Amino acid sequence: MISQQSHKPHSDSIAATPKPTFKTMQSAQNTTAFRSIFDAGELNSELEKSGVKASFIPNLWKQVIQNPDAQFDQIPSLPSAAYPLLTSKFKTLTSSVHKVMDSSDQLTTKLLIKLQNGALVEAVIMRYDSRLGRYDGKPRPGGPRSTLCVSSQVGCKMGCTFCATGSMGFKSNLTSGEIVEQLVHASRIAPIRNVVFMGMGEPLNNYGSLVEAVHVMTGSPFHLSPKKITVSTVGIIHAIKKLHSDLPGLNLAVSLHAPVQEIRCQIMPAARAFPLVKLMDALQEYQKNTQQKIFIEYIMLDGVNDEEHHAHLLGKLLETFQVVINLIPFNPIGILSKFTTSNENKVTRFQKILRGTYGIRTTVRKEMGQDISGACGQLVVNLPNKRSTENTLTDIEDLQGR
Repeated sequence: MISQQSHKPHSDSIAATPKPTFKTMQSAQNTTAFRSIFDAGELNSELEKSGVKASFIPNLWKQVIQNPDAQFDQIPSLPSAAYPLLTSKFKTLTSSVHKVMDSSDQLTTKLLIKLQNGALVEAVIMRYDSRLGRYDGKPRPGGPRSTLCVSSQVGCKMGCTFCATGSMGFKSNLTSGEIVEQLVHASRIAPIRNVVFMGMGEPLNNYGSLVEAVHVMTGSPFHLSPKKITVSTVGIIHAIKKLHSDLPGLNLAVSLHAPVQEIRCQIMPAARAFPLVKLMDALQEYQKNTQQKIFIEYIMLDGVNDEEHHAHLLGKLLETFQVVINLIPFNPIGILSKFTTSNENKVTRFQKILRGTYGIRTTVRKEMGQDISGACGQLVVNLPNKRSTENTLTDIEDLQGR
């Protein structure tokens, strides 16, 4: 690892220095770590301090995307004054793909990505063909496309009891560069059209890195439209209030999962800090400012939040909003599971109440990648369990235009 090679002790101090422990080595590693060139804020700041114009950055990124293994001296057209700065403080990529796992039907690919500090995070590529099926009685337009689910943290402090990532606890925030590098790695496997922040971590609890990463993704050379990016949150109210001004045009998804505060607190301990009444007020203000639909994620837990009266409570809670509700059958997480999946009849009845009684567009998510533990709620650094899977899923892009 480069950070270990960059600081060697002077020979006259070796005898007096005790052998470093793993803990002190890890600490030194963290303080001497190189930054990713995709950490836009850090890169711009260092260039400004060195008096180097930053106009070459999009070209630098483009060259690295095309050749991730390139060294700085192999990248053409960089200002000569930039080389010493880049080589001393930055790396073209600070992470690497540790393992790639494909689902049995080849529609889902999970990337296990190793950060330079040794931590592991996961990103998931989901492939769709929008020509399948019909819409308004007509053949659907479009073609194959891929959506990338990215992580924003190592672990998560929200502690949702139905989520495997929550069982890890919170380890650390990712830098904006570490988030963007997931897109760089995935782009080598499939052309990415949509990005959803629905992987490991709570994106709005890593707000600065989230905002900076999205700005990079929507700029040159990635050129993703904000409409193709979705940020999912358990409901961090103060961050929702400033999201539109910082990231206009992107999609907001809210992990609601219960129609009343009491149930939310039971299954989502962090909900105690974000009362449902205040959350709904914040979402109302957000929708007023953005004039955009909000996506509501609702996990179906048998006997907990999936009864008919829960559907009516949810419908009444959301009937004044412009929303799309996505019902998510619970994905077992091995020995951690204390919940069971709602049966199909319950899910269908729940959906019919929301659609028929309240006129709310409601979809049912058919999970992708369960056999590689890449489905919703299953992202945790482990080995895949071999399970049967039904790998069809309405893409976030399909939900936006209806």
